[in-house]
Amino acid sequence: MRYALGIDVGGTKIYSAIIDENGQIVSDIEKNPTPKSFDEIKQLFKSIIKKHEDDVDIVAFSTCGAVNNSNNHILGSTGNIADGYPDMQFSELSSKPVFVENDANCAAWAEYKIGASKGTKVSVMLTLGTGVGGGIIINNELLKGQNGAAGEMHFKMYSDKRRKCTCGGWDCFEIYASGKGLKITAEEISKNHDITTYDVIEGVQKGDSLMIEIFNKWQDDITNGIIGLSNIFDPDCVVLSGSMAEFVETDKIQYNANKEIITTPIVVKKAMAGNYSGMIGAALLAFEKGIN
Repeated sequence: MRYALGIDVGGTKIYSAIIDENGQIVSDIEKNPTPKSFDEIKQLFKSIIKKHEDDVDIVAFSTCGAVNNSNNHILGSTGNIADGYPDMQFSELSSKPVFVENDANCAAWAEYKIGASKGTKVSVMLTLGTGVGGGIIINNELLKGQNGAAGEMHFKMYSDKRRKCTCGGWDCFEIYASGKGLKITAEEISKNHDITTYDVIEGVQKGDSLMIEIFNKWQDDITNGIIGLSNIFDPDCVVLSGSMAEFVETDKIQYNANKEIITTPIVVKKAMAGNYSGMIGAALLAFEKGIN
C-alpha cells in the first residue's frame, strides 16, 4: 500500500493528512490557518512535511490557483492568498516526490474515483462557494488544457455588462452562480443591500415568497450554465460541491437542464467525497500519474 501526504491549501485554511491509494484518510486531519505571508506559508509547508515525510511515498498538494501540466508550479495566484505564492518551489519542500494540482481539479478527481461521478466517463464538477470552481473529466482523463488552466468558470452569461466579476471581466458564470452571485441577485430583486445569503436560505425554508423568487433566479442561472457546459462536453454527470451546493435542488436543476440541452440527458448530483475531497483527489491523482 502506498501513502501520500495530502495538503489542501485554501485562502483561509490549510488541511493535511495521510491518505492511502484507495483514497482513505488514515491519520488525524490537521488544520492550520493560512499564513498571511509567502515565507510563513513556506515554513508551514516545511513543518507539515517534516512531521510526516518518513511515513509517505509522495507529497500531494491541492491548491488554489491554476497549475501547470507538469504538476509542479502554479501559473497564477488568486486574490485570497499571499503575494508571491505562485513562486513557491514545491519540489524543494521535500526529499520525496511532490505533486501539485488545482483544488477544484482535485475535488473533481476525488468525485470521479470514489464519489458521485464514479463509474462515468465524462463528468463536470462545479464547486459553488464564494466563487465557482470547476473540474472536467473527459474519457477518464482530467481536462487540463494546453497549459493547465482549463476548467475556469468565467464564460459569459450575459452581454450587457450587468455585473463585474472577480476575474476583471463582466457577467461570468461565477458572478451569478456563486454565493456572492446569490447575494447580488438578492440585492437586485429585494432592493435591500443589507440582505445576506443566510437571509435568503432562511426565508426559503420559511416559505417567504420573495426569498423563493430570489433563490429560484439563482438556481436558474446555475441551470443555464449547466446547459451550456452540457452542450459542450456531453457529460454523463454534473456534480455540485461546495458550501452553497448544500441548498441546491438538484432534481429541479436536472429536470430543467434536460428540457433544453441538445446533447444526451445528464444526471445532476451533489458531491459525495466529503469536505476533504481536495487532498484526497490530489493523492489519487499523484498515484495515478506515477510521479517519481
